[in-house]
Amino acid sequence: MNRIITILILAICLTSCSDNKIEKKGFQVSEISEDENGQKIVGLNIDSLKLETRPRNVLLTNNPEHRISPIYKVNYNKKKEPYTGSNSYHTNWNNNYEDGNNWNNNFMPGFEAVYGYNFVNISHYNNQTKKENKLFEKPVLIKTLYYPAFTKDTLNFEPVNRKYYMVSVYDEDSNKDGFINVKDLRKFYHFDIEGKNKRNLIPANYSVMSSEYDSANDFMYVFAKADKNQNGQMEQNEPTDIFWIDLKNPENVGIQYKTE
Repeated sequence: MNRIITILILAICLTSCSDNKIEKKGFQVSEISEDENGQKIVGLNIDSLKLETRPRNVLLTNNPEHRISPIYKVNYNKKKEPYTGSNSYHTNWNNNYEDGNNWNNNFMPGFEAVYGYNFVNISHYNNQTKKENKLFEKPVLIKTLYYPAFTKDTLNFEPVNRKYYMVSVYDEDSNKDGFINVKDLRKFYHFDIEGKNKRNLIPANYSVMSSEYDSANDFMYVFAKADKNQNGQMEQNEPTDIFWIDLKNPENVGIQYKTE
């Protein structure tokens, strides 16, 4: 069935609701103590936050010059044995091949989408300049990384070659509880092909919830809640707005629907 708008519900990608108790831990970024009544007191920031981390593997992009590696926090089980999260991929099995939309089961045409437990940074390497850089200066909690697919994807019979990255991420202790975790506001960033020049795709006072994909326009519609009471966390009674991102030119963004 030929639909103008192909709906991709990112419940597992961009929604903030999760029953995974491990995922909710995140990591501590401020000192926490208790007062005489047993209430938590969030104190000074931990300026020298040093997490033990490991790269997982090398991800191939559509440009041989650019390679990226997901970086995971090292965790320890009850036996003091180290372990890390592993790469998982969001896929789409509803490609309309007869209409020239061969996405090779990628999440969206031209993008692979990777996620994992305690995914805390991304390393970019340029094979031509032989230089490496991290996308984030400090550890963050990455929900999903969208990167240029290595496969030869087509959209409406045309080849799709992305030249940038998008990252859904918790990168600050917005609710001031001493931790960076899924209770904080989720941001959505754009990076250039070198993994530099970070900028917000969705305003910083919002928390990203979910999205839909428009294959006719190659647009991504992002649903996000405005932090109206400015308490740094998403609440169901706060307004939901819809933003659009032109994936052909992500400098071109706007608002589709704003709650009155």
